[in-house]
Amino acid sequence: MLGLGFTSKASLTLTPILLGAVIATGRMDLQPESRIWVEGTSTVRSFKCTAAVVEADVATTKPRATIAVFAGEKAISDVAVRIPAARLDCRNGTMNGHMLKAIKADAAPTISFSLKSYELLDTNKDVTTTLKGTLSLGGTTKDITIDAGLVQEADGSLRVKGSYDLRLTEYGLKPPSLMMGSMKVGDLVKVNFDLLLKD
Repeated sequence: MLGLGFTSKASLTLTPILLGAVIATGRMDLQPESRIWVEGTSTVRSFKCTAAVVEADVATTKPRATIAVFAGEKAISDVAVRIPAARLDCRNGTMNGHMLKAIKADAAPTISFSLKSYELLDTNKDVTTTLKGTLSLGGTTKDITIDAGLVQEADGSLRVKGSYDLRLTEYGLKPPSLMMGSMKVGDLVKVNFDLLLKD
């Protein structure tokens, strides 16, 4: 549930009540080059798991939403991102199995994020935003806050980039343990995203 708008050198917070008053008339499509990946450490080595499939629903209130957003208009009204948990690839079959078990992929097959509100800051050079929403992982849903940067690409698309530090135990999940416990994954992982949206 997202509405975007900013004033120069000032932040603007939109509540879900205000967002609910915005009527969606269009959409932005997630482009194939969009990526979400997780980086972590273990007692043996670091690792990286990439989401082979990322889905997103982005509703807009007018055509050419990216241009409107960077002009300060509230052109985006709703955002939801989903990842099929089974499509996380850690480039190691054994690690894949342990990771899927750790995040309870069988019981909670979809990892999802829904945006509820935001603060957007225009610095006249870069546009940064603080996104507030809910993350559902392993059957647990929690409120989170993510910092991200926005870039208007030459073709008019909108790039959203950032990262979020996530502790598995905060979602009631036990970090994977491999090789009879000799390799233990750290509780803290970094979720990175580079999403390209086009209308």
